[in-house]
Amino acid sequence: MIAKRYAKSPVSDEAVYQKKLQITREYLCPDMEVLEFGCGTGSTAIAHAGYVKHIRAIDFSARMLGIARDKADAAGIANISFEQSGIEELNSSSQVYDVVMGHSIIHLLADKKQVIASVFQMLKPGGVFVSSTTCIGGKNPVLKLILQVGNFLGLLPLVRFFTADELVQSILGAGFEIEHRWLPDGSDAVFIVAKKPD
Repeated sequence: MIAKRYAKSPVSDEAVYQKKLQITREYLCPDMEVLEFGCGTGSTAIAHAGYVKHIRAIDFSARMLGIARDKADAAGIANISFEQSGIEELNSSSQVYDVVMGHSIIHLLADKKQVIASVFQMLKPGGVFVSSTTCIGGKNPVLKLILQVGNFLGLLPLVRFFTADELVQSILGAGFEIEHRWLPDGSDAVFIVAKKPD
């Protein structure tokens, strides 16, 4: 039920979403292998599928993936592989991807530094990591309490609290160079394109 409700909910700011897609496409080429973790219902993978060779799209939710597969089938898209998995479960030792995407997911993971380090290992030299991450560290303490209580009661996922600067430091600390950083007006989600040095 949550997956269906999520799939039907509109993008909070369509213009911002389209700009993120446009910026990402500046880094895409037809021969590229891409990984998207936390792909949800597949909207972003589907939007980029025509610009790359193949996208491996993973999510822990079987229901979300079912919706994603149906959407890709309806659109006639055959170059996306949807798999039930978390980023922590993937083998990060080989440099196989040209691009890794993680949108609206890093703040929901237990150890962002470990995940970012794994992404760095998965990328080929010169590869890019594209992310959009909610950063609410230092925000309203009442919001933090509400989210923590909601998680304790099983009503909300666990949300990690960090600032955009702390996220950037984690990305730089893994060895990346920041190519693009954008915080849209009125948003808590910072959009980052980070490059693994050649």
